[in-house]
Amino acid sequence: MPTLLFVRRLLPGLAALLLALTPALLAAQQAGTDYRILSPPQPTEHPGKIEVTEFFSYACPHCNEFYPKLHTWLATQQLDVVLRRVPVGFNKPPWINLARTFYALQSLGLLDKLDGPLFEAIHEKHEQLWDEDSIAQWVGKNGGNADKFAAAYSSFSVNNQTVQGDAMAEDYGVDGVPTLAVDGRYVALGNTFPEILKNTDALVAKARAEHAAAPKPAAKKGK
Repeated sequence: MPTLLFVRRLLPGLAALLLALTPALLAAQQAGTDYRILSPPQPTEHPGKIEVTEFFSYACPHCNEFYPKLHTWLATQQLDVVLRRVPVGFNKPPWINLARTFYALQSLGLLDKLDGPLFEAIHEKHEQLWDEDSIAQWVGKNGGNADKFAAAYSSFSVNNQTVQGDAMAEDYGVDGVPTLAVDGRYVALGNTFPEILKNTDALVAKARAEHAAAPKPAAKKGK
């Protein structure tokens, strides 16, 4: 198996190369200007992956503008990058209601279908979707079941996820949206969406090199 042997010998070299390139990728970045270090680091949902977390709200016009840009960016990423989205409430009742909506749609398997249309309904069509009744009616008119949505919206699980999402935003020091964090350790900064995504790319490269350099757990010996 000469090819396999060559690949095995090559992997440590690739990891070293990534580590060598990462400082160059981050050379133009300044802590506090282009990125922020999270202290302490926060847990992620996808061990072994590079988790990019977006904090957002359907009520936020900037998040509406960022939505297609983020998904275009995500389509260019390697398979080790995974996107996690966390809606925030910021103690604003309409925003909290829309955060609950995200989790309710997710629990019903309707998120992929209604995610983009919900942004469009609020920001392009100017529909007043700020409370449970109006949102449930909208879901019913757009391919979902209004009663099932209402039940999910009011469920303990959705309530718990909504509270946890706001607590997570606080732990990450999020004071505005959209905000992108990388690997539970860094928050990308920037004055424009292209700047934020460029800084996110550099942080993803940094996290990838750190993953490659991390010691692997020893294999358990058989009895």
